[in-house]
Amino acid sequence: MSSSPSSSVVEARKALACRLTVLRKDAGITAHELSVRCGWHPAKTSRIQSGKQAPSEPDIRAWCAACGADGQTPELIAAARAVESMYTQWRQMERNGLRAAQESVLALYERTHLFRVYASRVLPGMVQTREYTAAVLRSIQRERVVIDDVDEAVAARMERQQMLFSGRQRFGLLIEEYALRAAVCDRDTMAGQLGHLIAVSARPFVSLGIIPTGCDRPHLPVEDFYLFDEAEVAVELTSGYLRVTQPHEIADYVRTFTNLSATAVRGAAARSLITAAIDALG
Repeated sequence: MSSSPSSSVVEARKALACRLTVLRKDAGITAHELSVRCGWHPAKTSRIQSGKQAPSEPDIRAWCAACGADGQTPELIAAARAVESMYTQWRQMERNGLRAAQESVLALYERTHLFRVYASRVLPGMVQTREYTAAVLRSIQRERVVIDDVDEAVAARMERQQMLFSGRQRFGLLIEEYALRAAVCDRDTMAGQLGHLIAVSARPFVSLGIIPTGCDRPHLPVEDFYLFDEAEVAVELTSGYLRVTQPHEIADYVRTFTNLSATAVRGAAARSLITAAIDALG
């Protein structure tokens, strides 16, 4: 796994570039001739074909027209839009406030039957208490969001939790022990949050695994991720939000989740680690 959106976005962009290159070759024209027909510098053609520059929709229309392949324009534009929608910077996603960011994923959550979550830094939003959520979102708001709608964002997340824990969906949660001790809120809030985590873990549709600090593992992802069935993966990066929808990439995350699951402790052993984190709060 890579901590950069380039691992997925650049790969998808190169796939689109390859399709455009094949289109040009099938038309029997050189890159220079295509540049002339499109009315731009040959360097632009080179950058698009190498995947270094994302073609705009007018670029794709001009490219297809130059190749006599106008019929392929809609499909290629759709592919380009899918590439550009994969990665969203936090400042773009949160430009209208944190509540809008919470509500933007509601439809995805509603249609998901099996959630699998790997969390290494902060406990998953779906099992957070109101006070813990408020502390986390307040920290985010102070750091990067101009609009202060933390209270509304917390309410939106709590409302979503009611839907999630109705019993119609299943949850597989993998949490690093570090996240049980991360100082993201005051002691009382953290103690309440950890107690809530123990309570949630007792529900029949929740499988909770805690990965002990220092355990042997196949590899350690550097990003937290959410698996929505096997249809999509949401990856939380330092700089933004990455959507993964390519089947082979989703399979990589499923395999990583499975491998990490083998390192986790569950049941009484997991509760023991959570209780130890509570005791450490004093």
